[in-house]
Amino acid sequence: MAQDSTLRAVGWARSLPISSGVKAARDWTREHLATLGWTRTAPDEVDSVVLAVSELVTNAHVHGHSAAQLILTWDEECLHVTVHDASTRLPEQRRPGEGASGGRGLLLVDALADDWQAYRCPRGKDVTACFRPPHPPDPK
Repeated sequence: MAQDSTLRAVGWARSLPISSGVKAARDWTREHLATLGWTRTAPDEVDSVVLAVSELVTNAHVHGHSAAQLILTWDEECLHVTVHDASTRLPEQRRPGEGASGGRGLLLVDALADDWQAYRCPRGKDVTACFRPPHPPDPK
């Protein structure tokens, strides 16, 4: 059986200086998910993606000590959320104590995303999380 070898994808990228905060990243992400129809067809998944974006951008700013580049790519199967920062140190999941005020970001991303990975690349690292909506969103 022949398979359709054409890949249809759409993507967006934005640089987020440390001073811009994560609110801009959340709002920007929500706007782009609306263009994919996700706010109508997969609102719970939108909330998961936005929370993961918040955590990943915060990690880039706090632990990477750099601006964050946020890239969203939808390939009709998975929304790939990638955050790049200037640090080559790969993130590690921690098990913070009850009283800890932080250290839960990657635990949240792991719980929210279908998959995630981190890897070194030129000039830093990328952390990418994959989100599959429960039903394919309507592209309109």
